[in-house]
Amino acid sequence: MPKGDFDLNSAWKAVEVSLTCVSENPLNRPTMSQVVIDLKECLVTELARRKECGVTESNDSSPIFTIHVTARTSFSLLLVHGQNQSGFISLDCGLPANSSYTEPTTGINYISDAAFIDAGVSMSISPVYKTNSLEQEYYYVRSFPQGIRNCYTISVTNGTRYLIRGSFLYANYDAKSKPPGFDLYIDANKWDSVTLLDESTFIFAELIHVPKLDHIDFCLVNTGNGVPFISALELRPLKNDTYVTESGSLSTFLRLDFGSLTNQTYRYKDDVFDRMWFPPTAMFGWTPISTSLTAVMDTTHNDFQPPSVVMDTASTAINASSPMTFNWVPPDNTSQYYVYIHIAEIKALKTNESRVFNISLNGELWGGPYIPKYLHTTTIYSPSALKGGKFEFALYKIEQSTLPPLINAIEVYTVVELLQSQTDQQDVGAIKNIKTMYGVTRNWQGDPCAPTAYVWDGLNCTYNAFESPTITSLNLSSSGLAGQIAPYISNLTMIQYLDLSNNSLTGPVPNFLSNLQSLRVLNLERNNLSGSLPAALLDKSKSGSLLLSVAENPNLCPSISCTTEQKKKNIIVPIVASIGGFFILLLGAAGIFWIFKRIREQEGDKVSNLQNVQLESKNRQFTYSDIQMITNNFEKLLGEGGFGKVYLGYVDGNPVAVKMISQSAVEGYQQFHSEACNRNLCHIFLVEPLIRVHHRNLTILVGYCNEGPNLALIYEYMANGDLHSHISGLDSNRIGLCTRYFRSNKLTTKSDVYSFGVVLMELITGRPAIMRSTKNVHISQWINSMVAHGDIRSIVDPRLPNGDFDLNSAWKAVEVSMTCVSENPFNRPTMSQVVIDLKECLTTELAQRRGDSVTESNDSSSIFTINVTSGTSPSAR
Repeated sequence: MPKGDFDLNSAWKAVEVSLTCVSENPLNRPTMSQVVIDLKECLVTELARRKECGVTESNDSSPIFTIHVTARTSFSLLLVHGQNQSGFISLDCGLPANSSYTEPTTGINYISDAAFIDAGVSMSISPVYKTNSLEQEYYYVRSFPQGIRNCYTISVTNGTRYLIRGSFLYANYDAKSKPPGFDLYIDANKWDSVTLLDESTFIFAELIHVPKLDHIDFCLVNTGNGVPFISALELRPLKNDTYVTESGSLSTFLRLDFGSLTNQTYRYKDDVFDRMWFPPTAMFGWTPISTSLTAVMDTTHNDFQPPSVVMDTASTAINASSPMTFNWVPPDNTSQYYVYIHIAEIKALKTNESRVFNISLNGELWGGPYIPKYLHTTTIYSPSALKGGKFEFALYKIEQSTLPPLINAIEVYTVVELLQSQTDQQDVGAIKNIKTMYGVTRNWQGDPCAPTAYVWDGLNCTYNAFESPTITSLNLSSSGLAGQIAPYISNLTMIQYLDLSNNSLTGPVPNFLSNLQSLRVLNLERNNLSGSLPAALLDKSKSGSLLLSVAENPNLCPSISCTTEQKKKNIIVPIVASIGGFFILLLGAAGIFWIFKRIREQEGDKVSNLQNVQLESKNRQFTYSDIQMITNNFEKLLGEGGFGKVYLGYVDGNPVAVKMISQSAVEGYQQFHSEACNRNLCHIFLVEPLIRVHHRNLTILVGYCNEGPNLALIYEYMANGDLHSHISGLDSNRIGLCTRYFRSNKLTTKSDVYSFGVVLMELITGRPAIMRSTKNVHISQWINSMVAHGDIRSIVDPRLPNGDFDLNSAWKAVEVSMTCVSENPFNRPTMSQVVIDLKECLTTELAQRRGDSVTESNDSSSIFTINVTSGTSPSAR
């Protein structure tokens, strides 16, 4: 071939094609179709040069020209298809329900977001920001003053790659002039944070993501930096072979139109995928260039399809020998990025001109040599993420090139690893159907179990590093439920605890509850259920594998066959009438509740009872001189606490404990105040009612002293120690205070419930509140770990004879104690409810003992009386 008898660009292009074909990495090699297209372009360039030089071409060149015409035609069709907004989801957040419009600037069709979320309030931005240049989707916002996490649930096509965008314009919608900050979650994972610095700045957050399911949850989370809000939420389907990652999703870091001459932002309709292209800041040593007005940029062959209006312009180096450089600094060394550089030659080069350049990253060759094609977009990117704490790119021409490098546009994305698995989808479907069926008004939004910080109220879940979380506990007690027991519960196959008590449920108890193999606790109390219990449920209850509670369902028969019992009704009535008196007598003298069985009568009980009678008749107000005489001038100190000191004394020969309030103990004075009096009205409003309360298990208040600065309470003396010493034989060292007390330093009725729960756990297990070992373990933690094994015998005090208690009664008592020590005070029952539940335990125990013909001592009747009379709710200390 004569020297110079070829087009340089065509030659370079052919070399480039050959080099890509033999790339070491097969993934970087083009398809043969792409090779044909590139070589045809080489031929077209060469033919154009020959025509320019007067060379006559054969007719065979016409089909090549026709191919390009066809390509242009297909591009037009694709553009039209893209512009029909097929697959677009465009929500104007806060727009009144059932409203829609077409935004005049972009032509995008927006609808209200009301159908996609059941929380938040619609607000309008300040009128001063509603200018003609502001797009209509920013006129409203949806604000979320209630709840921590609020989520949109949007149906999508799983496996499709989406561009998900949330847009935010504060515009002083709440008239507070305090732009907020908050977090964004996609499904169960955090992917971005929104921080608005002023009222007028628009910001957006984008994620390129492939949903695994047929829906996504887009959530806004309140972080304590103001009320979250959103202006618009948009989803745009992309081509699945673009923006592919080795792992994770892509959060938009930047997207720049480097050749921008108008300082405008471009999106749909210019971009068929509605990506937003922003002008860059001034780049030192760069200058913009553009095509002629008649040139038409071809982007159809490129799957990324950057818009023609962006590719029609570019930036190049002012000094041809100087590289074009750009860089960014990541927030940390672990950040990973995907970079997409879009180039196209926008100048028809002369035969003696060439533009060939390489690209380096941190001083090392990243790619090249590249020859931009005339009016033809090429996207340069790496199939794997870029890592490291430094990203400095440089575009520099090779020695033989006559022109400097150019760049039209760039996209940079940060890798977001979404590692938290979503809740098992069968469980998700079940719990959402339950929510819909019952109209649950709790803030049940987003993923039910994940992340753990935002588990739905009333749910507990189990987590495994390799499996999706599953629901193990559902508490809908006192939730206003009506209708039948939801059939969707049958799909919660791993549920262990189900509480539907204190609602208005009707109909029969369904058989499917018997098929829940993991179910350990089922509470259906205080409803309007009817019919008979499924036999399989009764069998599980009798075997001890299920704690079943069905009390206070008037029309529910707790037996296998109510039909048989109905037939025998006429026979049973006279029998009941004849044995009723005997049954009442037997109940009054029935056996001791199993957890009290271990408390043996002490030798001093008879003496104590006699003292009680004497002391009860002597309660009165004492003077300070009386107190000195009672204590023999405070001779024997029994103990000392925050309120002051306790001394041994004698009233009418009977030992008493005298609490003396310390003058310097303010907190002690407040405690005394709550126990004894309200100034001079104490004897009317407090002390006299306390004096009238008598019970063999309650310490008697003998009297009090309220004489100037001298304040005292006089109780009967408990010579035999406390309950703990009776159980364990050890000195008391109980730690039974609610953990929230240590954080707030405030005691409430719920604190008392917590303390009672700890005592109840000690009674059940025979173990101390703090179990000393290599690591101190609280009794509630130990019980929680043991409950998971489902063996009640491993929890109950081993000193009880094996099997000498009812399994259901034991499970119920454990359940009561666990609810009492719930971390959240709002989940703890009232003491009245505790009494009701413990009565049921006693009833079950007595029924079992009747069945086993166990003879109880008469002393059991007093224990039963304790349960009857101890229902008064405790006062806050």
